[in-house]
Amino acid sequence: MRGHDSAITSISVHGSGRYAVTTSSETAQLWDLDTFQRKRKLNVRQSVGIQKVFFLPLSNTILSCFKDNSIFAWESDTLTCKYQLPPAESAATFQYKAFAVTRDGRMLAAGGKSNNLHVWCLCSRRLLRVLQMPPRVRGVRQLEFLPDNFDGGCSQVLGVLSQDGIMRFINIQTCKLVFDVGSHDDSIVTSSVSPSGRHIASIMEDGSINLYSVQALTKVVNKPPPPLVKVVDLTKDSAASKAGAASEKVSIVAGRTCRPWKSKQDVVKMKYLQPDDWDPSANKENELPSVLSRPRLHAILKGFGEYPAKYRMFIWRSLLQLPENHAAFSSLTDKGTHPQYSLLHQDYPLKSTKLLRVLQRMLSTMAHWSAIFGETKYLPLLAFPFVKLFQNNQLICFEVLATVITNWCQHWFEYFPNPPINILAMVENVLAHHDKELLQHFVKYDVTSQVYAWPLLETLFSEVLTREEWLKLFDNVFSNPPAFLLMALVSYILCSRSPLLHCSQKDDFEYFFHHRNNLDISAMIKEAYHVMDSTPAQIHPQNLLKEFVPLTKGQYPVFNKYPKFIVDYQGLERERIRQEELEYLRERQISHEMEAEAQRRRMDDENWYQQQELLRGAEHRRRQLLTEEEQRLLQQRQRLAAVKRELKLKELQLLEAARRRFMKYQQDQRKMDLRCLDDEIESKMCLREREAAAAVQEVETRQLALEARRRFYEQQSAKELESERREVRGEAGLEEPMIWRLMETEAELRDKKLLEESLAEADRLCAETECKLQALRKADGEQQGTQCADVATLAESVREQERQLCGVSKDLESRKWAEVSSRPSQLQTERRKLLASASVQEVLPEDILEDGESDHSDGLHDLRPCSPDEDSARGDKEAWSKPQNVCLNDVSSSGSSAHFSLDRGRENLESKERALMSEVRALRHKLASQAVRRYQPSHPAGAQWV
Repeated sequence: MRGHDSAITSISVHGSGRYAVTTSSETAQLWDLDTFQRKRKLNVRQSVGIQKVFFLPLSNTILSCFKDNSIFAWESDTLTCKYQLPPAESAATFQYKAFAVTRDGRMLAAGGKSNNLHVWCLCSRRLLRVLQMPPRVRGVRQLEFLPDNFDGGCSQVLGVLSQDGIMRFINIQTCKLVFDVGSHDDSIVTSSVSPSGRHIASIMEDGSINLYSVQALTKVVNKPPPPLVKVVDLTKDSAASKAGAASEKVSIVAGRTCRPWKSKQDVVKMKYLQPDDWDPSANKENELPSVLSRPRLHAILKGFGEYPAKYRMFIWRSLLQLPENHAAFSSLTDKGTHPQYSLLHQDYPLKSTKLLRVLQRMLSTMAHWSAIFGETKYLPLLAFPFVKLFQNNQLICFEVLATVITNWCQHWFEYFPNPPINILAMVENVLAHHDKELLQHFVKYDVTSQVYAWPLLETLFSEVLTREEWLKLFDNVFSNPPAFLLMALVSYILCSRSPLLHCSQKDDFEYFFHHRNNLDISAMIKEAYHVMDSTPAQIHPQNLLKEFVPLTKGQYPVFNKYPKFIVDYQGLERERIRQEELEYLRERQISHEMEAEAQRRRMDDENWYQQQELLRGAEHRRRQLLTEEEQRLLQQRQRLAAVKRELKLKELQLLEAARRRFMKYQQDQRKMDLRCLDDEIESKMCLREREAAAAVQEVETRQLALEARRRFYEQQSAKELESERREVRGEAGLEEPMIWRLMETEAELRDKKLLEESLAEADRLCAETECKLQALRKADGEQQGTQCADVATLAESVREQERQLCGVSKDLESRKWAEVSSRPSQLQTERRKLLASASVQEVLPEDILEDGESDHSDGLHDLRPCSPDEDSARGDKEAWSKPQNVCLNDVSSSGSSAHFSLDRGRENLESKERALMSEVRALRHKLASQAVRRYQPSHPAGAQWV
């Protein structure tokens, strides 16, 4: 039987002996002891752990406790959880370590690392009480219930083994310490209680095993207390008896009940008694002490009328001399419930289930003791007051009841199953002796002794007396001979004489003797003593009744004072009737089963047809529902389509709104860009206008400067020519053609210089026009009219400049020819000047030319970069001007062949001039045509540039 990985802490076996549960710290396993195979395994989380798993007595329930103080109940067959005990409020402060269950499986005791004990009721699944141990108890190591044969399995004494090695037995009902075993010097390791509860075996710390007798341990507890009354024996005092004193002094000393001191040696050292040496008469627990003999008790009873309630049970046990035969009683109770009393709750329903259970067990024990008690109908009525009085000690209850039946119920069963006619005749004879009138009254209304005497006897006055009255009556009954019970019956009738004489109906008499009446119990008891003393001997019941005989020790006597054949016959008849009844019940059960089966079949058929009808109806309803559902779905689809259309329209509207919003945003953005462009164009136009104005002013300034310089040069050249002419005229004369040519050369040089300045000014205006055209290309359509007008104005100004340039050149040419023609006499002067000195260079000073050229070039370079055509034209001009300078120098230096070089320079100058003028005209026409073609408005109004 392998399966545990760690040490096994506990093993619990089922009551049938077939299953066993083994527990370790991590798991619990259920084993089949017939096959020695494991059936199931209980696994838990490692963080929780298992404390203990065990079977509950008399049930198929497995109880498991985990280390988190949770307690679960499982069904052993299916291993399903039946219930869980609710956690106790104080359970969190300590862990459960020890458990104990009563034999009936109704109560659970649990203890742990604390001095508190939890007592659970497994039937109601609630915490009954919490028991607090003495302060020196810090933990509980073991719990054991002390069983008792008379408690029906609901043990009341719990043994608690604490950490100090002492096992204390406490009553869980009264919460009082009963006794304890062990000591601090010789502590107990573990203990076990025998199934009968008579012995306790303990393993001591030194390794020895001690066996304790529970009866010996409880003797000291149950020992009767010392008497409260001390009687002085006057016979021992001879002097006082001789004196014959009239009054003797009796000292009454009140004492208190105290438990004798137990030494450690008395607890630990036990003697093993051998059965041969054991004397049954040695147990004198229930014997009366010498100072409490029957006469003494009878005197006390006559003086006080009853015994003290505190010591009544002890006095009764002493008066009845109960043997307390545990073994004999256990053998009777072990037979279980008698079949005759299995249905006792139907005939005698009691509110208290415990009292009903004890009554059933007591009647069953009486029936097992003697067969007649299983057939006696009135036995429950007779035994009920004793069962209610001794319900916590069933052994005493049985022995008291057996003693009463064997002594005070003599001759009751001789006429069984009829009432005891002989006893009733005795009662009638005594009543006739004491009150003939009342007896005649009973006879008159046909009221027999079975009506007025037997109801009181079969219930022992329990129906007509209260609890206190009944106890007071039986104090006197148990203290007197058995005949006193009959005398008490007669006294009850005599004391009730007045109401009985007024009764005239038999039902009234029956009601009177079955219910309580207004009666003085003390007067009735006093009348009973009077009737007992005044009854004649010939009719006294004492003559037929035997003296009191107690029960024997060890075994109960055989009770056979009844007609055995009648009881046997009734038993056989009852058994036959029971068997027939069982057969009848079996057949009726079979017929009921067959009828139930037929009824079940009919019901099944009916149910099947009903189910088919229901199915058809359900199918029809389902079809209707499907049709309705389809209609609803169609409507929903239509609504959904409408909703989708609406959503689509809304979506389109939203898209249209978004598009419009985006277009508006784009328009706003374009407008903003246009505004920015307008601002930029306006700023550039302003800048252009400022630059144009500045350029116009500069051109005008340069034109004025050129005009002033031209006039200055003309004046200077005229002065120089005049001076030279004068010098030449005075010197050797030159040939007239040579002078003419020199003058023409000078005029050509001046014309060339003016022409170059005019060309430079034209180039500058063209560059400005090109820049303005490029700026106008970026402007929008709204300003095209204004810009075209500006371009036309600029073009007109350019044409005007060109016309002026042409007029200047024509004017220079006409002036040149007029001057040449009007001054022929100056040729000789010029000729002399040229020939006399080389001062021709002074006519055109180089610094002036250089300044003019530099200023002209600077002005040209400041306006715009030179194009390739202009570079070529400029090169031609440079090439034209340099040879001229060289020719002049050569002419001045050599003084020969000047005519040849001047003619050739003139031809070159004229050809280049004509070419230059043609290029200027072509460039002018080209620029004018481009400006007209590009900036002439050819689009409708409102068009924009892309």
